[in-house]
Amino acid sequence: MGFGISFSLPRKVMLTMVPDLEDAFVRSVPKDSEPLRLLKSYVGVLEEDLGLATPELCHLVVSHVYDLAAVALGASGDVARVAESHGVRAARLRAIKTDVLQALGDHDLTVTTIAARHRVTPRYVQILFESEGTTFSRFLLLQRLAVAHRTLCDPRFAARAVSAIAFEAGFGDLSHFNRDFRRRYGGSPSDVRAATLRRDAS
Repeated sequence: MGFGISFSLPRKVMLTMVPDLEDAFVRSVPKDSEPLRLLKSYVGVLEEDLGLATPELCHLVVSHVYDLAAVALGASGDVARVAESHGVRAARLRAIKTDVLQALGDHDLTVTTIAARHRVTPRYVQILFESEGTTFSRFLLLQRLAVAHRTLCDPRFAARAVSAIAFEAGFGDLSHFNRDFRRRYGGSPSDVRAATLRRDAS
């Protein structure tokens, strides 16, 4: 049995964004609608984050939900353009980041494969990350390094080889992994692991 998501959105707000809102009530939204898919994905991921959100972030999230709902209900013209540049873009970026985090161990993960999965162009994905002052490649690298670092610092994996940890985190070249890890954490993977084990033992 499936579960649904219910939204309660202020009528006054939605009327300013979707003038023919009354008609939308009797018009079903296709299940494969991209705005609807993004809305469900966005809200689903946010359920895990809102407990730590600031009031400012909550306000921004609500604005994004309005944008996504308006586009899903058929907003057009300036409203649709603004929604695309704000709520829709934010939801796409969050969906893409979630996808990346769930596929870090995939050695074939590239901006091209991610773009294809989300039905956008690789350049559009890059633009989304550039809006946050980074790149797709940088985000992917830092997330993989973070996974490797957490594993190396976990005493439960003290016997696991560094090369195996690097491979599982998505790195195919051990020398590149060692170089990037040292640059990020100020020491080699073995040094970081040894320091953690010493602290835990003391």
